Amino acid sequence: MFKGIKDKLKYNSGVKFLKQELTKELPTINRSQGISSVGCIVDLDHFEDANVFFEFVEDYKLRPNAVKIIGYKSFYDKNSPYSTPVFSDKDLGWNGNIENSYALEFLSREYDLLVNYYTEENLLVQLMSIKTKARFRAGFKDVDMVYNDLILDAPLKDFKTFKTELKKYLGVLNEIG
Repeated sequence: MFKGIKDKLKYNSGVKFLKQELTKELPTINRSQGISSVGCIVDLDHFEDANVFFEFVEDYKLRPNAVKIIGYKSFYDKNSPYSTPVFSDKDLGWNGNIENSYALEFLSREYDLLVNYYTEENLLVQLMSIKTKARFRAGFKDVDMVYNDLILDAPLKDFKTFKTELKKYLGVLNEIG
């Protein structure tokens, strides 16, 4: 019984933190235009093949290790081998902290482009998004516009269309050649 109360209090403190953070500017980095590093936050509950994001390496002529992916699963088994580093609801700490080594490693980096690959509002992915240091953010129309600089209208399952549209707009914005 106490665990349920504690989880609810953690969740409420996370929501409060998120609301406070959304009144501020999202963390950005001061870099010139151009994409040399990409971070991807992927909802693995609704889109399972996170490896497709490595296609950005070829598409944007990046270094092989320039794309970092972290996946969200509402529940995951620590003993299950995931090809993508994963965080979940149980990694929520107090005051919006995410207590997961993969998440902390992802957040320790800076990205030219952050891809918010999720369409459902969820406290954990939203916290990851606002904590990530990125110069430019892209995501879906179904999510509050505050999380993204570029909003794309494509189905979550249709990565090919998302990728094509993203590349088109990054070209228009002179982010890629």
